[in-house]
Amino acid sequence: MSYKRLFQRALAAAPERLHFAAHSHHLWPDASYVGQLAAWDDAARLADRKWERVMGEIWPAAQAHVAAELNLPDPNTIVFAPNTHDLLLRIVSALPNRPLRILTSDGEFHSFRRQAARWEEAGTAIVERVPIERLPSRAGAGEHDLIFVSHVQFGTGRYFLEAEYLASLARPEGPWVVIDGYHAFMATEVDLSAIADKVFYLAGGYKYAMAGEGCAFLHAPPGFGARPEITGWYAEFDDLSLPPGQIGYAPDARRYMGSTFDPSGIYRFVAVRDMLAEEGLATATIAAHTARLRAQLLADLPLKGEVISAASPARFVALRSPHAQRWQAELEAQDIITDVRGDVLRIGFGLYQDARDVDALLEALSRL
Repeated sequence: MSYKRLFQRALAAAPERLHFAAHSHHLWPDASYVGQLAAWDDAARLADRKWERVMGEIWPAAQAHVAAELNLPDPNTIVFAPNTHDLLLRIVSALPNRPLRILTSDGEFHSFRRQAARWEEAGTAIVERVPIERLPSRAGAGEHDLIFVSHVQFGTGRYFLEAEYLASLARPEGPWVVIDGYHAFMATEVDLSAIADKVFYLAGGYKYAMAGEGCAFLHAPPGFGARPEITGWYAEFDDLSLPPGQIGYAPDARRYMGSTFDPSGIYRFVAVRDMLAEEGLATATIAAHTARLRAQLLADLPLKGEVISAASPARFVALRSPHAQRWQAELEAQDIITDVRGDVLRIGFGLYQDARDVDALLEALSRL
């Protein structure tokens, strides 16, 4: 089965390229182009009044799509921002203790890893990093204010299975549990209904949601962090009539908003999600398609190395080898796009690939 017809613009832009880095930068479907044009057209047509459409129609539509994907009981627990880093800063600013005691895994994405290291350097946080297998037992010790872990580890594709246990530890007064869902959201089916009242969940449109940058989101459980210290005027959108000197906050997830933002990413996200619904392409359907491609690659993989993602739902193969950097560079020289993290080569799969692409990749790998 091929779905290339949904990606004609991206594929035609570089027809000789083999793009196997969907886990890092997913190619955009044609629907995203429609969404981008709609954002521009609304800005031209409505001018100052475009925000009524953005916040009154586009934003709620995007909230509904995220809530449906994650099986959340209330779409109003979703807030959007240009990136997850912005949202992380607002979460941390709402926690009262300093230095902040953070527990995390030793395999987190470099944005969080860098920020945590800088907090540590500045003396504003004490960070404990453990292998992901040990994180639940350390969390149970009750010695931390913030527990941060990826739902799917970005380097290895390993799936974290103890989210419900961490949720059982979470309290409004601390600890708070933040799950980075970027490599899980729309890569595999995720049901947060049982823990939606306890955990924060971060993800966005850049990877498997196929909508590009500018559309990160946070699910913020009610009662956790009513007044973030890092805040913008949109966070009091419902309270603009307050007397001078009073700092109000929206009663829902908008309490974590910043200030004026570019809404085009949210337009693209809504357009892509609407397209997927029209095509009958649920996350499970897309995952089954990419799983077949992944299995095809693994069945004939000519490279010698340790596959460290074999039992993972992640949509990439992670292959550890001292040759990983060279392999990635030689593939890129042939316009075959993968990526590398240290000694791990990652080969990612998306809806825009089919069996012929995998055959071409296998042929190129055999020549390395």
